[in-house]
Amino acid sequence: MQSPFKDLPREVSILVAASFFVAVGFGIVLPAIPVFAKSFGVSNTAIGLVVSSFAIARFASGLISGKLVDLFGERLVFSSGVAMVSFFTFMAGLAHSYQQLLIFRTAGGLGSSMFSVAAGSVIMRSVDDAHRGRAQSVYNGAFLLGGISGPAIGGLLSTISLRAPFFSYSVMLLASGIVAFLFLKGEHIGKKIKGPQASNHTTIREALAMKPYRIALVIAFLANWVFFGMRSSILPIFVTQELHSTTAVVGYGFAISAVFQGILLMRAGRLSDSKGRRLAAVIGSSIGLVGVIVLAMAVHPWMYLASMAIIGIGGAYLSTTPASIVGDVIHGKGGQVIAIFQMAGDAGMMVGPIIIGWLSDVYSYRTAFAASAAVFTIAVILATQIPETRNVEEPQDMNLRPFEQLD
Repeated sequence: MQSPFKDLPREVSILVAASFFVAVGFGIVLPAIPVFAKSFGVSNTAIGLVVSSFAIARFASGLISGKLVDLFGERLVFSSGVAMVSFFTFMAGLAHSYQQLLIFRTAGGLGSSMFSVAAGSVIMRSVDDAHRGRAQSVYNGAFLLGGISGPAIGGLLSTISLRAPFFSYSVMLLASGIVAFLFLKGEHIGKKIKGPQASNHTTIREALAMKPYRIALVIAFLANWVFFGMRSSILPIFVTQELHSTTAVVGYGFAISAVFQGILLMRAGRLSDSKGRRLAAVIGSSIGLVGVIVLAMAVHPWMYLASMAIIGIGGAYLSTTPASIVGDVIHGKGGQVIAIFQMAGDAGMMVGPIIIGWLSDVYSYRTAFAASAAVFTIAVILATQIPETRNVEEPQDMNLRPFEQLD
């Protein structure tokens, strides 16, 4: 069996190892956040704010994180950011009020911005166009492996104590930071470029002039609004209150979604590299939309589990595409360009939970899910309009200029 790391640089394998610990911990804490917030007697909108606050902090610090990556390199920024999230997650587990939980979750977003931009930069800078989709799949696969075990573990830990998942996540993050600091080294990453190659970078203005990059931003925004915002805000409450199930079932649903996504992830990455980013995006967004529609119609826990499986299948094809497009169109240093892409996703994570939580408070859970499906239809439409980028040396008539013309 061919190794998933074949033809990929060493930096990818180290990043995957470090990210795996982040993924396990995040999977453990994800089902617990809404339930822990609910234990303070707050509304669904307030729960959505806890989820969004993390993204708000990431969004606000995105450009700063991008600049830090360009100045100090991916290794130092990744490990420092993970350490920050570890500390504030531990503090969140000690929170004795909703206000404390909100503050510590928000503070953790600052470190998350640092390590996510650094991780994205490693993939986009060290891998060529012909392997970028597969590299993204391997990287996302690290999170999925953690996602398979993490949510189920987190659901069980939550039955013991709603604080336990936070402490477990803190430990996993600390392990990730140590791995990154000790081993994430290589000629493709590092500090700010000096000398003749110092001008080899993509500016924000150049990136925004490219239609594929703009579409990637919008799809990242919509995908995070629907998938992350919906799943990490009201979905656990919907399962426990509306479907009369348990937090363990919430975790099982997340795990099932991760399993289906993991099974197809490598195939999706290879499809993106061989057949193009547009095809992968169309397949992923269309299947994901079906999953959200099934969730809106769910009246039994098994329907929730089925919808999560469908969403996982769609996620396998959609998850690698926007990031691969960004990697295709940038060249050299582009920390702030990568940061804006991360910020687009964070914006979706900010807006989604609050709006979805508000809709569920004022109307119903199903209205919120139906609105999510309507919003995600935009992503399906945009996916059909993505100009192909994987062969950037032969740009088509798509508002994508050759790199030589960008300098």
